[in-house]
This record gives sequence, structure tokens and C-alpha cells, in this order.
Amino acid sequence: MKPRIATVGSGRARSTVATLAVLSIVGLGGCSTLSNWLPSWLAEPPSWPSWLSFGHNAHKPGPLPAFEAKATARVNWQVSLGGKGGPGFAPAVRPDAIYAASPEGVLVSVEPASGTQRWRVSAGKPLSAGVGADSTAVVVGTDKGEVIAFDTGGKPLWQAKISSEVSGPPKPTDSAVVVWSLDGRIFGLSETDGTRKWVYQRTTPPLTVRRYAGGIVSRGGLFTGTPGGKLLGIDVATGTLAWEGNVVTPKGATELERIADITSLPVIDERQVCAAAYLGRVACFDAQRGTLSWSRDFGTLGGLALDNRYLYITDDKGAVQALDKATGASVWKQDKLAQRFPGGPVVVGDYLGVVDAEGYLHLLDRNDGNLVGRVATDEKAPSSQPVAVGDAAVWQSTGGNLISASAK
Repeated sequence: MKPRIATVGSGRARSTVATLAVLSIVGLGGCSTLSNWLPSWLAEPPSWPSWLSFGHNAHKPGPLPAFEAKATARVNWQVSLGGKGGPGFAPAVRPDAIYAASPEGVLVSVEPASGTQRWRVSAGKPLSAGVGADSTAVVVGTDKGEVIAFDTGGKPLWQAKISSEVSGPPKPTDSAVVVWSLDGRIFGLSETDGTRKWVYQRTTPPLTVRRYAGGIVSRGGLFTGTPGGKLLGIDVATGTLAWEGNVVTPKGATELERIADITSLPVIDERQVCAAAYLGRVACFDAQRGTLSWSRDFGTLGGLALDNRYLYITDDKGAVQALDKATGASVWKQDKLAQRFPGGPVVVGDYLGVVDAEGYLHLLDRNDGNLVGRVATDEKAPSSQPVAVGDAAVWQSTGGNLISASAK
């Protein structure tokens, strides 16, 4: 039996999730996908704590908080992709190029420093997942399970088919192009011609959260979260499971209460990999052995960021927090942006950045969390967590724009 997919957003209490899920199941007459409850960085931001607007703001964001200006934030460039941004659509960053895709099927390549467009092509069909890229291929996916690859000059390479909708940005590597399907499978395809090399599959819970994140690849390992709160380490070349870590254990009397999926990208450094479970827990593991380093109770859908000292999160109440990455101990908490619906954090040069529901990039001092800078962009929320590109942050907005901003 295929799992039912719950497209849910961040919230303050599991009971709220359960109540709204029941309402949606009744209203949809058993439809497998629940309505659009998305966090601020995945769609038009919900009101906190009420999500009854289902993607349409019931309340405007709160006022911009005052701050002592100690940093200058600026927009470096902005490129229109056309149409509107889709949930989870994020740019793929390479040293020599940034690639982005739109739900309408547009793919672009831009120069990282200037935003100069190098090429723009059409995939010929709507896309369900954003773009993945390496030095050889640029890959996207559709809701029909089609995986479409282009070379780095925008010329078509190949097309392949997987079992169901492509649910996260594909990850091309020398060993395999990793692709996630909505039915819970992970595929390893040949980067040369798209033929299937391996498939990883595990039992999924009856009800799961709609995931857009995919996973990360580092040193030959694929790190990806699962429904049910597991973090996996998989050999990219063979699809063999190296280890699995338990980020959170599902609890509750009903399947709705037991939703504890990993919904955002893990983050990794030289020694450890960290992940966050939906409305549940943040945990860090030894990247090679999978042994647990520490875990803390935090609900977040916004994603994580790492630097040489701290792990940063935006929690389910809209507060930005820094944790000691070695121990998980709290270092600072900044909640002045809570009513601005901030998305996932990103390291921007010497600062930490978050983009709010109206497209403002806010800069925080990484030492103490104080607000130190701000710049307006296109007045739209990000469609995914921003990506660090040198001293800049790059993201796609729900207005269909690719934006680069930096700080000094």
C-alpha cells in the first residue's frame, strides 16, 4: 500500500497538525495528498499558529523590528525565471555556475558573481522538483516520474523514468544521479545515459509529510532523511546502506500524531552530519559510523546551517537559534523576527541570514544573534532555504525570481 502524503507546514503543537489533517481528509474525501500547509520558505507563508488559510495569508507579517546597523546587506542581482516559484525549488550551486529551474519547465544558468545569464532552455514540460547539477550534468524531474538531464551547456543528454513523481532535486555525481520518488524509493541512475544502477527502498509509514528536500552527497556518501525520523548514510556507487540513525522516534496513538519525518536537508562538516525531524528533534551523528553525538527537542521545517562553531535553526515558533555543534547546548536565541515568518538560516559571509515572508534578508551577528542588517528584495517569500555561495546567499522566491544578496 502506498503511503498517504501529508503536505504540511510548521506549527506550534502536534494537536494542531492532527486537527487540520482530519479536517482536510474529510474535506478531500480520502484524497491521498492533504492540503497546502507549507512553512514560510515553501509557499505563501501561513499565519502562526493558524494554517486554516491553506497557503493564503490570514494575517500580514508583523512590523520590521528595529536594529542597530552594523552590517550592510545588498542585493547583488536578480534574474526572473518566469511564472511563480514552486515549493522546494532551490538553485544548484557550482563554483563556475548557478543553475535554477521553474515549475513551468524553464532552466537557466547564470554567472555567480554578476548574475549574467549564460543560457536558458525549456524542459518541454512542467517540473515537480528543482535542479541538481555537477560538472557534467544538470538534472530535473517531473510529476510523471520523468528524469531529464542536460549537459552544462543546456543541451539535452537523456531522459529516464522512475516509479512515481520526482519529489526532490536530483543529485548528479560521478557514481550515480540520485533521484527521490514520491513513493519513498531512492534511485541511482547512470550519469551517462540514465540507466538504472540501483534502487533503495524501505517500508514507509501509512501517513507521511510531503518532502521536497532530497539529500546531500559528501565523500562518496549520500545522506538523506526518511519518513519516520531516520537519517540514512548510503554508498552512492552501489546504493548499499552504510548506517541509519534515529533522529526521533514516532510517538502517539494515531498515525497523524506519529508523523516525525525528516523534511529538510541534512548538513555536514568534516566529522558529523545533522538533521531535523518535523515537529520533533534535531540530532547530529558521526558521519562515518552513524553513532549519535547529541540530540535536542526542537521542531523545525526551515532547515539547518553550520559554521565552524554552531548549528543554526529556525524553530517552529519562528525563533532563530544557535546551538553548539559539538554538544547541542543552546548559545543564543533571536525571536524578534517570529512574526515575520523567517525561513531557514544561511551563512552569509561573517553573518547569519534569514529571508522572511516579504522577501527581506535579515542579518544576524553569529556570535550573539543580534540583528545587525537588512535589505529588501522582491517582496516575496523564499520557495526554499537559501544556499550559501561564497559570501553571498542565493535563493528562489515565490515570485519566480532567482536572487543573490551579500553582506559586508
